[in-house]
Amino acid sequence: MCCVLGRTGGVALVATLIVAAMLWWHNRVVPEYYSPAPWWLQSELRQLPSAFGPGSRPVVLLTGMAGFIGYHTAVQLHAEGTAVIGIDNFNHYYDPALKAARAAHLRKAAATGGAYLRLFQADACDGEMLKLLLREGRVTHVIHLAAQAGVRYSLKKPLAYVEANVRCFVTLLEAVKDVNKSIPITYASSSSVYGLNTEVPFSEKHRIDRQASLYGATKQSNERIAHVYHHLHGLKLTGLRFFTVYGPLGRPDMAYFSFTQDILSGRAITEFRNPDGTELMRDFTYVSDIVAGIVAASRLAAPLEVFNLGNRKPEPVSRLITLLEAGLGRKANVRQAPISAGDVPMTYADVTHAATLLGYQPQVRAGGGGGGLQDGGGVGIQAAGAGIVREKVGGRARRRCVEGVGRGFKPQVRASGVGCSAGWDGEWPI
Repeated sequence: MCCVLGRTGGVALVATLIVAAMLWWHNRVVPEYYSPAPWWLQSELRQLPSAFGPGSRPVVLLTGMAGFIGYHTAVQLHAEGTAVIGIDNFNHYYDPALKAARAAHLRKAAATGGAYLRLFQADACDGEMLKLLLREGRVTHVIHLAAQAGVRYSLKKPLAYVEANVRCFVTLLEAVKDVNKSIPITYASSSSVYGLNTEVPFSEKHRIDRQASLYGATKQSNERIAHVYHHLHGLKLTGLRFFTVYGPLGRPDMAYFSFTQDILSGRAITEFRNPDGTELMRDFTYVSDIVAGIVAASRLAAPLEVFNLGNRKPEPVSRLITLLEAGLGRKANVRQAPISAGDVPMTYADVTHAATLLGYQPQVRAGGGGGGLQDGGGVGIQAAGAGIVREKVGGRARRRCVEGVGRGFKPQVRASGVGCSAGWDGEWPI
């Protein structure tokens, strides 16, 4: 070919092929989200023992399973002997190494035996995949925790909230409607739905039509949509309004996590205050109490319900800082700033309704022991348990992913505090 075209013609041909390849790559059809091959999912689901399914032992489809609350919910369900089929899209809202570490812990739990436990990389907006899991997995209950969290981030990426919190929610409801309308769905709402409400404590009877953030508005929409699908299709739907959840392996964007990192590194932390200088108050709720409420609500399988899950005891943010200082043995460099857009002065849960129907009784108080903030129940010391550790290598600080996360993960190291990431090959459960 080169002899026919000559040197110049050969170079031109190669250049043309390169340009064509670049154009093809640029214009190729890219899926909206990663979706496992149906045949592979089916082969994995065939390992679910026949003792699980409708009329037998429960099977839970758990979305957002590698997330903070999803992880702890999976651990509890597995410990109770419930089969769990989990999905998570492992997005990059925060360092995916943290989700990889949670997945590693779940894989270890699955390896010890007990009920069926699998986690697949998949997106809750993939309706066909959800239908396959519901059918082939013989699902008896759905717990939907996948969502785009964070009030302040919704100011930067509003469409991410509409996608994850509204579109994916409706996609899930449609899948359940098409496969089996009798499957009860328990989904995550948020205390943010109370928005600018000033009547405390917050009750499920209060109006929620004065939103302060897009995040809160998307969660309010979930509750409205749930009502519609119950009315039109008879779906069983229970919304849970979580109040400021904290605990081990928590999200890095939560105050207790970021405050801890800043105190340890000597950076200043920002304490937001109301315009009159008064402190923000938060109803800090330990993750084990939240999980107890989730499991109880799923088992209740009410036709249509909404519950507050909180601690009933708001604490000033300065109290959180004081507890962190005591636990870490270091003084925080605190600077104050006005409350940020979308934030609210106080969260305060009335849990009477949950106590009556779910038997919900929060057991842990922030700073009061039993896993609270003061005794390291998920804060400073536990921050290192997030699957990321700091170490000195040749005089340079670096972080590495711990727990070599097993099949399907490829831990990597990045130097100088850039963070670490965990690759996922998409073709293996935990």
